[in-house]
Amino acid sequence: MKAEVLLARKYRERLLKDPFRPVYHFAVPDDLGIPGDSNGAFFADGVYHLMYLYRNSETEGFHWGHVSSLDLVHWRHHPDALTVFENDRGCYSGGGFVDDDGTAYISFWKFAAADKAKDRGGIAIAYSKPPYDVWERMEKIAIESAPDMWGVTDLEINGETVHVGSADPSNIWKVNGRYYMQTGNGPVLWKIGRKEDAPEKYKGDWTDLFRSDDLKSWEYVGRFYENDNKGANDWPDKTEDDMCPSFLPLYDAEENGSFTGKYLQLFISHNKGCQYYIGRLENESFIPEQHGRMTWKDNAYFAPEALVDGKNRQIIWTWLCDNLSNDFKRFGWSGVFGVPRNVWLEDGELKMAPVKELDNLEYGHIAYAPSDGDVVRVEDGEVCRIKGTWQGNSKSGLKVKVTEDGKECVEIFYSPEDKKLVMDTSKCGTEGRRAREEAPFELKDGEELYLDVLIDKSVIEVYANKRQAICRRVFSSFSEGDTGVRLIGNAPIKLESCKMFPSNPY
Repeated sequence: MKAEVLLARKYRERLLKDPFRPVYHFAVPDDLGIPGDSNGAFFADGVYHLMYLYRNSETEGFHWGHVSSLDLVHWRHHPDALTVFENDRGCYSGGGFVDDDGTAYISFWKFAAADKAKDRGGIAIAYSKPPYDVWERMEKIAIESAPDMWGVTDLEINGETVHVGSADPSNIWKVNGRYYMQTGNGPVLWKIGRKEDAPEKYKGDWTDLFRSDDLKSWEYVGRFYENDNKGANDWPDKTEDDMCPSFLPLYDAEENGSFTGKYLQLFISHNKGCQYYIGRLENESFIPEQHGRMTWKDNAYFAPEALVDGKNRQIIWTWLCDNLSNDFKRFGWSGVFGVPRNVWLEDGELKMAPVKELDNLEYGHIAYAPSDGDVVRVEDGEVCRIKGTWQGNSKSGLKVKVTEDGKECVEIFYSPEDKKLVMDTSKCGTEGRRAREEAPFELKDGEELYLDVLIDKSVIEVYANKRQAICRRVFSSFSEGDTGVRLIGNAPIKLESCKMFPSNPY
């Protein structure tokens, strides 16, 4: 026991010294967070529950870690909700749901099992009662994969074999006493839809819908939605899948809003990252009306998971998958989430902002009255939050993580000519995905630019006017002695910074 205590202490101290490990973005507490999807989120009795996918070094299988919180920033660790089971290899992604009696259910993609197991993997369900420390699996697998077709189920419908997804289930939802669940289409697209002679119906993004009266036996309903590829706002093309889906109602205010009648279908395509549809639910079909993305250069903002809390807030977590490929071997940890992002629908537009609970970590506020080109003397440019307001008629923003010699930096700015919010990490360090990411963004006539920039070691998130955001990992040569912040373009009308207190235990 003494040796275990000493090893645990040494591990914590190693992580505390890590220059890239965030201190207020949720980081996987131990082991290999690759893949590190956020999963199984639900809200019950005032408590937020969140699962995270990781590879367990002892079992060599994929587990769901489980954490809970009262404030969305400090998390208590529970026993793993899902582990390897009956000789399988663990599980991949899925969603969370709380029924009327307080029982929580998690739907998940069960890995193909060994020959002696009783199923071929597919969609499985587990359940738990408060305080949700012990999870039991449903005896019967909900949707079983076809032989030698991991993640695909073959159904005979009207004399025809139809390929449907048995991967990455969504959260379960309930309508008029009946339960519903989507399944992701990635394996169908990869194994069938990308062949040159594949039928058109198997190309591109969609999900399949299943329903149940008892959460045990599930029947196929049909396609939950079809992408009619309207072309507006960069709708998904035929190479993009729909995996890690989440389907929840949208409200009309940042908190305590009313239901808009619209729903948010969050998902990833593996090649282009996190995106969404906004639309309406008609009987048992989703009708997409708007499409948007949450990552544009690559797939860095990845694997979303969401819940609705007691204030009618839809809150999103994502895995930031633009980590270093060998980070676990080098640093002994891997896996970071974006800050909890609150989304709502206002004036027909998806609004977004960090949850207000993050304000409770702020301290050491400094207000500035800078002029063009001035250095901004931020006390800790590696862990801070910077908020600024500019007139929106010219290029404006910040350089952060500026090294003392000025050769390295991350540029964050609004370009009115291009109608873009830009984060350029191409001049930052020598590792990671050094890229210039541009998100569509346009100020309205007379509207001022408001930037909210969150810096947390190797993570930078920027929010513009609660209407657009970019988040990336960066691996800079920035040192403690540098202030690291400069202005771009016009002087801001208002500018302030603060330090952010660590909320991760280590």
